[in-house]
Formats: sequence, C-alpha cells, structure tokens
Amino acid sequence: MKQYESFDDIEKDLKRLDLERNIALEEMKLVKSEFQDTLKPINWVSSIFSVLGKYGFYTLIKRFLK
Repeated sequence: MKQYESFDDIEKDLKRLDLERNIALEEMKLVKSEFQDTLKPINWVSSIFSVLGKYGFYTLIKRFLK
C-alpha cells in the first residue's frame, strides 16, 4: 500500500486515476463504434465481393494452366 506524505499527493493520484479512467472509457467507446461499423450490411457485401473476387481469380488461373 502506498504511503502518502500530504493531501497534495493524494489529490494528484486521484486526478491521475480519474484521467486514466476517462481514457479507458473513450477507448471503449471507440471499440464499440468500430464493432458497430463491422456489423453493417454494406461491410458484409464488400467482404463477400472480396472473397468471390479472390476465388474467381484462382479459378481463372486454374483453368488457364490446364
């Protein structure tokens, strides 16, 4: 346990902990926002097109090499 010499030290630690808490809350809000963006249907469509494009390219090369 930390030993404090004065009330100023206690206040500094409390202020620092409050700032760390606020930073953590903002980071959680950012993660929530990014997660909500990944759940949007438009992102699913772009992912599906990306996979289909790669599969189509693979199929085209496979037929070309035969």
